[in-house]
Amino acid sequence: MNTTLKSACVAVALLLPSAAMSAPLTLTPANPQPSAGNLTPGLAVNYALRNHGRSLVDAARVLKKGKPGTPLRGLSYEDTKDGENVLTTEHSEKIAAAISGYIKFPASGSYVLEFLSNDGLKIVIGEQEVGLYDGVHACGYVGEQEVTVPQAGYYTLDAIYFQRKGSACLLMEWGPDSDGLEQVPDSAFFH
Repeated sequence: MNTTLKSACVAVALLLPSAAMSAPLTLTPANPQPSAGNLTPGLAVNYALRNHGRSLVDAARVLKKGKPGTPLRGLSYEDTKDGENVLTTEHSEKIAAAISGYIKFPASGSYVLEFLSNDGLKIVIGEQEVGLYDGVHACGYVGEQEVTVPQAGYYTLDAIYFQRKGSACLLMEWGPDSDGLEQVPDSAFFH
């Protein structure tokens, strides 16, 4: 295989989500656990508008000058139609978002996590990268990730997301296995 073709194949492989589930990751609970009375439902978000980038690196760069936005209700933003607003902005394209807060797992045990994004998403929960899907693409699955949750409670959540143009989506699913995935209820997210 010539060097140019080999480099192109490696680049494509890095941009596409993993087809097979990665090895299980053990999440680290927030320490200390936040008091429920000190939390607000949803996730905090900072936005950078007019993001002309096409990657998570570009999004991270413009987010250095991001401004707080209306908190997200959770990670339950279905695929939009062209021209509809992205997340909680009043804009329909060229958005970068830094998302932070907590997710509350109701019980310890093994979970399978899955995300859908349009366009790029990098998400870290409980100090583990559980989803990565870079580049410009239609609403699609990131790739399942099995995690071990050592105790019920709150786990930190940090994500970088961007949407270039066209439609947009950002969703999270969880379940005991690949066949039992359900959308994570908005009531599981706090900041």
